[in-house]
Amino acid sequence: MKFFIRFVFVGVLMLIFQSISAQQLTTKRASFYALTGSSGAKLNQFDKLLADRGLSGLRNRYRTYGLGYQARINDFVIGMELYHNQGRQSRLDDYQISYRTSRALFNIGYAFTEESRFQLIHYMSMGVGFLNFQMLPTSTSSNLPDFLADPEHGFILRAQDIQKGTENFGNFLTEIGFQLSFDFDLPGRPEALQVISKLGYSFSPFEDKWSMAGVSFDNTQSGAFFRVGAGLSLPDRNFFYKDAGIGIYLLRGIHFTDANKLNEQLEKAGYEPLSGMPSNWGLRILGNTQKLLYGAEVYNLALSGAASTSKEHSLNSLRVYANGGYKFFQFKNFGLGGLAGLGFGNIRYTLSSTVKPDFPELFEQRDFDGYLKNSGLMLKPELFAEYELPVSKRKFFNLVFSAAGGYELPVGNYRLGELDMVDFMAGPYVSFGIGIKP
Repeated sequence: MKFFIRFVFVGVLMLIFQSISAQQLTTKRASFYALTGSSGAKLNQFDKLLADRGLSGLRNRYRTYGLGYQARINDFVIGMELYHNQGRQSRLDDYQISYRTSRALFNIGYAFTEESRFQLIHYMSMGVGFLNFQMLPTSTSSNLPDFLADPEHGFILRAQDIQKGTENFGNFLTEIGFQLSFDFDLPGRPEALQVISKLGYSFSPFEDKWSMAGVSFDNTQSGAFFRVGAGLSLPDRNFFYKDAGIGIYLLRGIHFTDANKLNEQLEKAGYEPLSGMPSNWGLRILGNTQKLLYGAEVYNLALSGAASTSKEHSLNSLRVYANGGYKFFQFKNFGLGGLAGLGFGNIRYTLSSTVKPDFPELFEQRDFDGYLKNSGLMLKPELFAEYELPVSKRKFFNLVFSAAGGYELPVGNYRLGELDMVDFMAGPYVSFGIGIKP
């Protein structure tokens, strides 16, 4: 994570230098978007294990869901994207085999077109990732005490485990691709609806960085991809409002909740409790036009620790929000505003063995780990303050500092087994952010 933040800084400085030296007349645009698509990832070594037992290999396609931001200054482009990749499930006996990955990527690119409705961009992405590979029963106990008494059903392998916290993102990943997009005017609005497509190739440049239990899973992070999506863009030709812009923020927050109800059940079962309050790293994209605010954000809460001498556990919750609001006060570079968010949240408790054998013995024994999960809708109101600091006299972009506070409200029951976890999901929070805004 530290490497990734440093790299973003270097990329921004390179952009400033290149933009200053390239042209005297500055043109700018910013956009954010959501994407979906597919890619291929054949797991050769694991498929060979299956073939040796007379079984067919895993399905070699996965589905991608992503959120992205892009800023263009003159012909140079920077951006950031978050992707969740879900592999297709395969069935073996009474077990389901599947994998999923997450990626956080920083993009640098060059636009072949001038400011227009059509954009053709060549880009390269560099970032970090996470991998989860699991073989679990098709049905598990829905009763928490029963699960804690006998949690060892299947196995879970994780590399750069963000279930223990986003700061565990790691291992260098890259993508090379092309972007084609087109703007459609929105009646009465300066924003444009941007339809976007991306195609290219993603890969892990260093061999065996994603090996687990003696098997390489590098191909889960590699393959040709095609993605399509849509979002909002602020073209240069429509920048006639002084306060129009779209910014991206890296957030760090604390949630004033706890896992006391779950801890009571853990202690009864002879496990160590999860201590502390959940904190998060998150990403927010926020646009404003004439004080109207809109955007999206995603963040990841986590508690983790040792459950016993032979087991570890984690309690994790991912939250994704679509936000809308209003900036009700602006004085020079200081502003105050309010947001309302509607989104998705999940909760996942994992109890896993700290020692597992390598394949093929792991494939034969199978039963080491287990988890419980649930999901639902989330609501939140929020108040925030921000201060924008121009980076240069040319004002290519502003550095934005923000502080926010709000309250999260789960919609429906969030249960682990039969245990109500609403107290962990609901509660006040504070967050602090730093970002850039063209």
